[in-house]
Amino acid sequence: MAKSSALAHERTQKGRAGQGLRSLRGLARENVPPALDRLIHERMRLGIVSALAVNDSLTFNELKALLKTTDGNLSVHARKLEEAAYIACSKSFDGRLPKTEYRLTGAGRRALERYLDHMEALIRATRER
Repeated sequence: MAKSSALAHERTQKGRAGQGLRSLRGLARENVPPALDRLIHERMRLGIVSALAVNDSLTFNELKALLKTTDGNLSVHARKLEEAAYIACSKSFDGRLPKTEYRLTGAGRRALERYLDHMEALIRATRER
């Protein structure tokens, strides 16, 4: 009997410890800001969004030169941002030459502002330590 009551007591204590841990985790989550927007956090995509935030629009070649990247790299990252509706892409012809132009959407501007706010909060929290 003593052995089974000791096991029951141990199970009860483990259950209480687990509840305490869950409640602590819950409190910690309240104080933690939401996760970084991983879509913008990537260096090339942050460069694209930032460049478009300070320009009305940029062509593919202007972005490629500004970010010093390859056609393929820019194209892949721009497509991801376009799929998330952070940037808009318009294609046209300038004479016989194709012209791809990008602009930042309202959703993209809001996402960038949230991202910058989050980074500023991290910087402040780091400096306060």
